[in-house]
Amino acid sequence: MSTTKLGFDEFDENLRPAPEVVEFEETANRMVSRRGFLSGGAAVGATAFVMGSTTLAAGKALAAGEHKMSRLAFEMVKANAEDTITLPAGYKWEVLASWGEPLFSNAPEFDGTTGGTGASQELAFGDHNDGMALFVHNGRQIMCINNEYTNLNTLHANREGGVPTTADDIRKSKAAHGVSIVEVARRGGKWGIVKDSEYNRRITADTEMDITGPARGHDLLKTKADPQGVVAKGTWNNCGNGQTPWGTYLTCEENFNGYFSSSDKNLVINDDLKRYGIGHDDWGYKWAMADDRMDIAKEPNEPNRFGYIVEIDPLNPSSRPKKRTALGRFKHENAEVEIAANGHVVVYLGDDERGEFLYRFVSENKYVAGGDNSELLASGTLYVAKFHDNNKGEWLALTPKTTGMTEAEIAIHTRQAASKVGATTMDRPEWVASNPSKCEVYCSLTNNKNRGVKPNAGGDATPAGGPNPRVKNNFGQIVRWRPMNEDHTATQFSWDLFVLAGNPAVYDDANAGSKNVNKDNMFNSPDGLKFDQNGLLWIQTDGNYSNAKGFAGQGNNQMLVGDPETGEIKRFLVGPKECEITGSAWSADRTTMFVGVQHPGEDGNSRWPFNSVPRSSVIAISREDGGIIG
Repeated sequence: MSTTKLGFDEFDENLRPAPEVVEFEETANRMVSRRGFLSGGAAVGATAFVMGSTTLAAGKALAAGEHKMSRLAFEMVKANAEDTITLPAGYKWEVLASWGEPLFSNAPEFDGTTGGTGASQELAFGDHNDGMALFVHNGRQIMCINNEYTNLNTLHANREGGVPTTADDIRKSKAAHGVSIVEVARRGGKWGIVKDSEYNRRITADTEMDITGPARGHDLLKTKADPQGVVAKGTWNNCGNGQTPWGTYLTCEENFNGYFSSSDKNLVINDDLKRYGIGHDDWGYKWAMADDRMDIAKEPNEPNRFGYIVEIDPLNPSSRPKKRTALGRFKHENAEVEIAANGHVVVYLGDDERGEFLYRFVSENKYVAGGDNSELLASGTLYVAKFHDNNKGEWLALTPKTTGMTEAEIAIHTRQAASKVGATTMDRPEWVASNPSKCEVYCSLTNNKNRGVKPNAGGDATPAGGPNPRVKNNFGQIVRWRPMNEDHTATQFSWDLFVLAGNPAVYDDANAGSKNVNKDNMFNSPDGLKFDQNGLLWIQTDGNYSNAKGFAGQGNNQMLVGDPETGEIKRFLVGPKECEITGSAWSADRTTMFVGVQHPGEDGNSRWPFNSVPRSSVIAISREDGGIIG
């Protein structure tokens, strides 16, 4: 999903290619059979993997055709490769907002021929929408929607090969990133943006924001423009999100590294920057052409100011966003917030890179309903997950005592701290979602072709086992854990796998998936996760849409619904060609579900949604009878 025809991870991995032949991989694959794996007794490498009892029981029930008590009351749609939105009978969709749509009356209409200008993009909905959340204030509905990255060929449609060539091209590119905050309403039966609302604003790669927490003022964050290291400029590659009980939005900086480059190709890049994928070349954005801070030869500390959670108050348009360094620096996917029984705020966080880690933040102070909770994310303790093969696990504290690093160093070099304590390397931890019906948490591990093949960027081994059972994992899985004594601040937990994605139409080994995956509901690369108020888990995918070879029959990326109680999974939506389905929210009355469709036609083969230039969009889904969704 990048502008270079290489995915973000693939681009980074050119710096450290895998070995041609891996003896471990060949041995492990011989040891795994679908029957043995799914019964819980298959050894993978040197460790044994045990499927959770709930998943096994659900698989047996589903295999026996026990659907009478299904809570998934819709007719499952079939996988397909159409260039449209496919929904079950009785549901409909419309576009809420698309890239380039003006937020204000003084902004020009979208120009698909040129992709617009810097000035027009600063007044318009951003590109490649991702995570989102809805806030209700005095009966009005305000949405925060991430704008993760861009497709250069459409953003710079007036430039040969989509290559930015002018300072205004860079201005436009930076304005297409960040967060779009918009008031939305249904008028005349149709959803849309409320143009000129006082809540409408764009937060971009040039928006100033306060640096808070242990890294504030540290030498590694000081630059020529900010010698005190307290004010960062901008946020970008905003992927997943979070929402706090005190009414703020959390946007998550993920692949921030791909925007930096070096004018000195002989510059020696230190190991700390390499751990975060910083190299001599960017991913084609060329921001350094018009902004010296993006040139690491001129501003070597600038990358250390990105990779954080940013907290935004959407109801105060004059407020300044805050980078929360206490929650660590890595490629953040989303931020799932829970208030523990003892009042502490707990935030679960995934680092979306092959072989990186799963984290938890516990606030120093406690949440007070109706009180001033504005600085709860400024201080606390960061933990990293350690999974054991016996379906038990623990949270390892990242402190000066356990890591030998200062609190500021832990906040800035969080990956290094996690490596020091021996955390479990994971298969790309993406979205985390907490079940509102019981004390359990889910995380999508989207895929990891390097599992059992080579170490992560820090040199940590990535053996198959535990929640990451498959060597060269192309399909992904969803891990579930239950905190001890139903206490989100407890250090111990138990875990299992809710689902192991796969293709039973092609494979009869572990790549066929778990027993709650069949030829009708199969998918790959679970990514976005969100629970509805009924405790049903909505699963969005961002994977291989070739519909060929090992992915034959899986069609375009999609959204499914899973029942944690039975393990049943049904496909609810299929997206247009070459898109990712990502981000979701519900209207105040829950009769509308908002869903993100990102980068349709990223390889040039879509005209969705308006049969013209492909445009990332948020759609509004409703029932034809006007009933509640989720």
